[in-house]
Amino acid sequence: MTSKRVGFVGLGLMGAPMAANIAKAGWVVRAWNRSDSAFEGLASINRVGSVAGLRDEPTIVFMLPDLPLIEEAATDLLDAWRSEPPKPGTVVVVMSSVSPTEVQRFGERVHQASGGNAVVVDAPVSGGTTGAENGSLAIMAGASEADFERLQPLFETMGTTVRRMGLLGSGSLAKACNQLIVGTTTAALAEAAELAERSGMDVAALYEVLAGGLAASRVLEIVGPRLAAKDYTPTGPAKFMHKDLAFVVQSAESVGSPVPIASAAIQLYGELKRQGLGDQDLAVVRQAIANLAMSSAAN
Repeated sequence: MTSKRVGFVGLGLMGAPMAANIAKAGWVVRAWNRSDSAFEGLASINRVGSVAGLRDEPTIVFMLPDLPLIEEAATDLLDAWRSEPPKPGTVVVVMSSVSPTEVQRFGERVHQASGGNAVVVDAPVSGGTTGAENGSLAIMAGASEADFERLQPLFETMGTTVRRMGLLGSGSLAKACNQLIVGTTTAALAEAAELAERSGMDVAALYEVLAGGLAASRVLEIVGPRLAAKDYTPTGPAKFMHKDLAFVVQSAESVGSPVPIASAAIQLYGELKRQGLGDQDLAVVRQAIANLAMSSAAN
């Protein structure tokens, strides 16, 4: 990539530190966010008044919660491109967790609106807010080899594990697999915590011994302390796990692959949302399980 310029849309819990790390690496970052407060503490980021104001950037990153929000935000941009196509080689990078099939359809719409001059690359991330702040995210990309090579210097400002998984949609499928493991592992740790505590065991001690054996994992290392402390301060809303697991089920259905664990997990995270816990941290799945116990006891 020759031009170290990038547009960025979405300065939330993940997007703000990601954009800051890009700027820290010497890139010119022009950004749009719905709320003004997101720009506080981001003096190195140049604000634009609309997403269409990014129309001339060679690369535009979208980091919004889901694809419908991305499509809504991109409406004015695509209208601008229909009037005057961007330069050939323009790239729209979707770094959110989205549907593998729907991002391919979005790619077709962007390609058409831009007169064939822009492509979409999906490059979702894993590592949470800590990884976003430290620039140590895992980035899984769906792109042509040429587009991936062009984008790799940009990705390396945000992540330490950067891989091309295949063509458009492959990055999102890889992220769905990631979320299957994270979501079900967190739920299993939450179940173990409730079982242990109700049996008179210290949860922190249990997790310490688990970390020394085969049950050790990054999920236990990162989410375990929040589960043990019942600290549900959001680092990322739990409701998004339900969305991501839906992508797992949809993708599995399209290729005829059974996903019994994902199917069970999506029911649990759906219950979590029904209990009104969706805006809290992923670790709140422990509270959802505890609430199920209280509900059963009441009946």
